[in-house]
Amino acid sequence: MKQPGQKKYSNPFTATLTGIRDLFRRQVPAGVLKSSDRLDGKTVLVDGSSSGLGFAIALEVARRGARVIMVCRSGIPEMGEKVKKLSGNRDVHMLHVDFSDIKSIRQSVEMLKTQTLSGDGAWGGIDILICNAGIVPRRSRKTPQGLEEMFMVNYLSKFIFVNLLLENKCFSKPGNIAKNDKSEIRNPKSDIPRLIFVASESHRNPEKFEWEEFGKYREYGISRSVELYGYYKLLLTTFSVELSRRLNPGGMTNYSVFALCPGPVNSNIAREAPKIFMPLLKAVFWIFFKSPAKAALPVVYLAASGDVLGKTYDYLFLMSRKEVDPKASDPENGKRLWDLSQKFV
Repeated sequence: MKQPGQKKYSNPFTATLTGIRDLFRRQVPAGVLKSSDRLDGKTVLVDGSSSGLGFAIALEVARRGARVIMVCRSGIPEMGEKVKKLSGNRDVHMLHVDFSDIKSIRQSVEMLKTQTLSGDGAWGGIDILICNAGIVPRRSRKTPQGLEEMFMVNYLSKFIFVNLLLENKCFSKPGNIAKNDKSEIRNPKSDIPRLIFVASESHRNPEKFEWEEFGKYREYGISRSVELYGYYKLLLTTFSVELSRRLNPGGMTNYSVFALCPGPVNSNIAREAPKIFMPLLKAVFWIFFKSPAKAALPVVYLAASGDVLGKTYDYLFLMSRKEVDPKASDPENGKRLWDLSQKFV
């Protein structure tokens, strides 16, 4: 058991061991993703979808009949063509965005606004948003706006992107489902938009929020990078809870907001780890970590399953339902994070 003051994700080695241990813990599934959980007629946007987990998610939702918008920095158009070929779904589109650059995010939303037009455009309004993009850099780097890159990509870009999508009415029309309206909640064709954030159990590791340092650029190396990864996942998880509060006032389910930890994934997120560790990490990842296709299942479950229809919020670890860390669910922390983040918009 974790001892007081002991950090589970303080360096690449302990982070890897924690990921392996988590895989073997007994889990009680929240539900089952069925072949009948289809997405025909739905528009699903997946960011960070040119490789790894994001690509696997895009492929699986395409196989389930969705119109897919792959938002990414690279792999255009070849990865979109690959999804089309493997899924047999030709309704796959790609859009360039650099989540380290606020200007690029704004440009991508303008393009989405043109294409979605609140549900009347070529792509239709976004029914399901899957925020997946993330990095673990070897060292700190500045963005075009002078912010720290991992802070921007792993957290602040989500805040900016989602709020711009909402302001520009890029989502399909909310379902406005009351909590007590059981008949509507059972309706598998409900149009409640779903916003899904790929977070991490490492959001539990930070002991506190560093409010005074929020958004300030700081130099660091790979060990601090792994620790900050968990901290930015805490910011992301806190944002997801606060977003649900703000979107669903007065007992209504206007939007379903979900977050999850897919568990340790054999992806390329650790591509910037020191070269001396790469042979060991690749071997450990290949033997113990889940393939992106398997890790995508809880994400697709939250996107397609009727089990979560009408919910305002849910958090999964693998396929098991859990409560988020108390720091993330505290309304005061949520409000403070929102107010600080708003200054960057």
